[in-house]
Amino acid sequence: MRRWLALVLAAFALPVAAQGFDHSHRAWDTLLKKHVALIAGGKASQLDYAGMARDRAALRAYHDSLQRVGEAEFAGWPKAERMAFLINAYNAFTVEKILQRYPDIRSIWDFGKLFGNPFKDDFFSLLGRRFTLDGIEHETLRRPGAYDEPRVHFAVNCASIGCPMLREEAYVAGKLERQLEEQAARFLSDRTRNRLGADGRLEVSKIFDWFKEDFGVRERYFARYARLLADDAAGQQRIAKGRAALAFLDYDWTLNDVRR
Repeated sequence: MRRWLALVLAAFALPVAAQGFDHSHRAWDTLLKKHVALIAGGKASQLDYAGMARDRAALRAYHDSLQRVGEAEFAGWPKAERMAFLINAYNAFTVEKILQRYPDIRSIWDFGKLFGNPFKDDFFSLLGRRFTLDGIEHETLRRPGAYDEPRVHFAVNCASIGCPMLREEAYVAGKLERQLEEQAARFLSDRTRNRLGADGRLEVSKIFDWFKEDFGVRERYFARYARLLADDAAGQQRIAKGRAALAFLDYDWTLNDVRR
């Protein structure tokens, strides 16, 4: 009798297990591989928003899978799974926000900064409550002591040219370290957004100004990537020794659309 009861309970448990969250993020991965176009030798990307609009049912199905995850379930996951979940959620809901106005949109700021602010609009649910893009990035991913990972800035994408590229695949726990480091290398080696200037100053993205506290001593942070930020040995040495004064480039908020 006990054996029979155990078999019955196991049979009922199988469908529940099958419905668990897909940590491969396969649905989002499929959409990214289909609609993200790499440019600039793989250092940047554009997104086919028109294609995403045609696949909106699949995008919304992925959103639904994210929104079904409760806070208790999320808290029980390993750190890398939680981080991958949050990064993918940020990117997927940012695409959804753009599609609310596409094709009549040229920048995410077309929604407004005071009224309709796209980053402060709680247009979706996550972890059992209404959420915003800022809530994912600043209140969760960047919360002190939670992840303490500055490379998250190279992974979340704000639908803009100035932003680090939207990756052409989903973030997953088993590959997260490699993915984050590759994103850092891609962004920091992109001369349109980070470079050693002719005057000897290190001209970098405004991200390093807006979120300077996340990068510790910035000169030391850039020293790790000196070979990516300058083409010549002398320039690389200047950065590695922290002798390059910082200057911050203007941020391009133009939509990262393939139609440009």
